[in-house]
Amino acid sequence: MKVLLTLTDVEPAVRLNGMLERAGYTTALVSPIDDVRAAIKRESPDLIVLTGGLVDTANVQLVRDLLWDGIAVVGLADIVDPALSERLRALGFVEVYAKPVDLDEVLTGIRRILDRRRLAVETGLIGESEAMREVLVKIEQMAPVSSTVLIEGESGTGKELVARALHRLGPRRSKPFIAVNIGALPETLLESELFGHEKGSFTGAAERRLGRFELANTGTLFLDEIGEAPRSTQVKLLRVLEQRELTRVGGSQAIKVDVRVVTATNRPLRDEVETGEFRPDLYYRLNVLTMYLPPLRERREDIPLLVRAFIQEFSAQHERPFHGISGDAMKLLMDYAWPGNVRELRNLVESMVVLSPGREITASDIPRAIREGGSDRFLPVPVGAVLRGQEGAGGRELEFIVRSLVELKLQVEELRQRADEARDGRHARAEVGEVQPAARIASAVGAPAIGIEPREEAPAPNVVTI
Repeated sequence: MKVLLTLTDVEPAVRLNGMLERAGYTTALVSPIDDVRAAIKRESPDLIVLTGGLVDTANVQLVRDLLWDGIAVVGLADIVDPALSERLRALGFVEVYAKPVDLDEVLTGIRRILDRRRLAVETGLIGESEAMREVLVKIEQMAPVSSTVLIEGESGTGKELVARALHRLGPRRSKPFIAVNIGALPETLLESELFGHEKGSFTGAAERRLGRFELANTGTLFLDEIGEAPRSTQVKLLRVLEQRELTRVGGSQAIKVDVRVVTATNRPLRDEVETGEFRPDLYYRLNVLTMYLPPLRERREDIPLLVRAFIQEFSAQHERPFHGISGDAMKLLMDYAWPGNVRELRNLVESMVVLSPGREITASDIPRAIREGGSDRFLPVPVGAVLRGQEGAGGRELEFIVRSLVELKLQVEELRQRADEARDGRHARAEVGEVQPAARIASAVGAPAIGIEPREEAPAPNVVTI
């Protein structure tokens, strides 16, 4: 990874440059009289260190622009002012250190930032919140082993991304990764899909078929929505996990398999055990390692980062320039509850990029459901009031039921709105209203809209100091 440093303050820049080189990083020094933007384009850094002039207009605009490019910026401030440091972080600085700086502390901070970014690139998981940092650390800890992993989190939080990251960063990376959505398979076909079947084992079984366990042999099998598995299948899953062997439907031969199993659920599985819907012995076998993915409403500070990443992706994919999003529009996105989580946000961003190219998105362009406070408005009383005072498993079950009903209501309203507006010849506008997730992209600090045009994929990270 590469770091770019500016020579605004020569002494710390030169010393830090030497420390970074000894730590194994590629570095570049840029003089204040040079064209910093040209140097960034030439060097393609992963991180930039501004050694002075943090509040200069040119540097402020530079930091804002670099947010869209995914380049981290660290600043060395000339004065000790906690309030100023907070404002600079709000503008886009990942970290700010007051002079005289402890260069060992700065080096440690840079190493931590670059390690997190490397993990984000490798996993596809975007976020600087404390919750996402914990997720990335757990992925790094769990990837090298073969123990089963249970991933818990609401729909749309990125559970399959985590499963793929565990596979990609582990010793099985060159072997198969097979994903199965248990909830999408009818019970009559589930066992055949998982364990395979022999020719003639049932009507329509014209030939032998390998199941997903055999297809994933020596690799990773991801079982999504494991809580949907019927009791009969749970028994056979437990046997495969315990004995590391299976028998195809209609067969008699035991077949050895070497598979790492990663499972995911959008419901509290422990509560399913307590109610008798899920076998406790299978739960304990799956829950060797566990990870919780927080919903987007619990890590709102990641919304601007996600929006920027999705804008870059879809601008390049659809070849549509995207002018920017106003501060008011971003605030709406930051305040929305996002019942569909990251998936919903991603869909909304794609809608805005495709349907509104070349202009700034304002608050009036944000779908009505988001402007008016999101999902709670569909209930007789707010969700918070329904759940207030509910503790324990009962409260969690009630929350799951309420939020599921809310999400269903949103989907029904969207379908009705699309049908009505299509009849009126306003189909394009209906599509804007129907995709709710992506509109929350404006700056949380009220910064003006930032322009963005499609760019080529950035090379490996570099660090630059200014």
